[in-house]
Amino acid sequence: MKKVLFLALAAVSFSFASCDSKTEDAVENSADNVEEAGEMKADAMEEKADMVRDSADAKADAMENSADAMDAPATTPAQ
Repeated sequence: MKKVLFLALAAVSFSFASCDSKTEDAVENSADNVEEAGEMKADAMEEKADMVRDSADAKADAMENSADAMDAPATTPAQ
C-alpha cells in the first residue's frame, strides 16, 4: 500500500512541476527575443566583416596586378 501511495504522490508532484505559469512563459519569451536580437546583430557584424575582407582582398589583388605589370619586361623591337 505504501508503494502505491508513494507512486501516486510522485505522479502528482511531477504533474505540478511540469505546469508552466504565465509569468514563466513571459520571461522565457523575453529571453528568446533577447537571444534572437543578439544573433541578428552578430550575423550583421559577420556580414560586414566579410564585406571588409572581400574589399581588402580585391584591393590587394589590384595592387599585385599593378606590381606584376611593372615587372613585365619591356618589349623592344628586334633588329
